[in-house]
Amino acid sequence: MIQTTFSTFMVIGLGGALGAMLRFAISVWAVQRFESFLPTAALLGTLLANAVGALLIGVLFVVITEKGLIAESWRPLLIVGFLGALTTFSTFSLEALGLLQQGEWLTAMVYVLGSVIICLSLTWAGIELARWY
Repeated sequence: MIQTTFSTFMVIGLGGALGAMLRFAISVWAVQRFESFLPTAALLGTLLANAVGALLIGVLFVVITEKGLIAESWRPLLIVGFLGALTTFSTFSLEALGLLQQGEWLTAMVYVLGSVIICLSLTWAGIELARWY
């Protein structure tokens, strides 16, 4: 049963605010660090945010649902709020579409396929790491 209490909404909002701030920080870091030699540094920031989120959701899934090391009541804060705001499918989609509209087909395909493969792999790795530990 999904809780819809005011406190649940507030916890999701708090997690979302923290996740959004981390996502922004990752993007700023990537642009500042790589823009001088990588024209698509903003894409790297989105990919990094999504990759970190993919790894963390794998770990949290096991830690919450299988091992019970974190109570289920933390799911709205950590998974729905924090990781929901940290990972950026809408930004990823807009960036990929922009590349396609600019005729950057190869860059777009590498970005899309690379993002999906990397994030699926990291979600799996997070699950396996958490089960192993």
